[in-house]
Amino acid sequence: MRLVLIGQAAFGQEVLSGLVAHGHEVALVYAPPEKGGKADPLAAEAAKLGLPLRTPAGYKSPEVASEVAAARADLGVLAFVTKIVPPAVIDAPRLGTICFHPSILPRYRGGSALAWQLIRGETRGGFTVFWTDPGIDTGPILLSREVEIGPDDTAGSLYFDKIFKAGVAGLVEAVDAIAAGKAPRLPQDESLATYDPLCGDEHAAVRWAAPAKQVYDLVRGCDPQPGAHAAWQGGKLRLFDARPVPGRAGARPGEVLAVGAEGLVVAAGPGGETALRFARLRGPAAKAKAAEVAASVGLAPGSVLGDGVA
Repeated sequence: MRLVLIGQAAFGQEVLSGLVAHGHEVALVYAPPEKGGKADPLAAEAAKLGLPLRTPAGYKSPEVASEVAAARADLGVLAFVTKIVPPAVIDAPRLGTICFHPSILPRYRGGSALAWQLIRGETRGGFTVFWTDPGIDTGPILLSREVEIGPDDTAGSLYFDKIFKAGVAGLVEAVDAIAAGKAPRLPQDESLATYDPLCGDEHAAVRWAAPAKQVYDLVRGCDPQPGAHAAWQGGKLRLFDARPVPGRAGARPGEVLAVGAEGLVVAAGPGGETALRFARLRGPAAKAKAAEVAASVGLAPGSVLGDGVA
């Protein structure tokens, strides 16, 4: 099949390699522009393969729509796209466009699906390949695959360890199915649909008096981005690599119980019996081992972290 591929990062790069390996003709590749003098991995792979490459700042311009139409592709493929792709682009290929999404649609539509699944304590996740339409993640489903979400998964581990490779293979499989004329278009059940906004600082603020599991799920859902945050000395302290550990009865929510080589231990939830240990933190400077950051910002046992502020 003759394709237009729009994507980015290592995921887009691997999808491109897989499509070429399966004998598909990639007529045009779109990737983000260079950042800090470094090409996006998808752009680098397209250049390596000698494929026509465009790196616009976005996809809403008439020029992009004209280029895609001129490519006379059979199918468009969206492989990890964070910019809005307008109907003029997605409708230009003969058969339309398909898109990868890291949840089992119709649940968890939106650009922060991984984060919200963890924040809400889900134990099953996965990905969907769907036919794009004018809505946000609303088009007919072509295929979906489930994965287990472990109790200590973060958004990063869920994506890189469980969804990335399966998602690449699933997207290539979807293109193969379309080429063979065997691709379904299953309408999404709107009665099951959920949508969440992009997960930002206003959602990542820790409330230490909330149940410890709720705090823990928030931290791992916001790891690595945007980073759940607490207040300390007028600034934000970002919390990463968390694990539940025993606390101390009577400890105040947000009280630092210990600082050591294994991390910063903070009481969470009412009663103090449960705590969370954070192996890494980010304060005013870069992310580093918790003990190093704690020393640099004056955190010690007995300190009390405040709730995060959006």
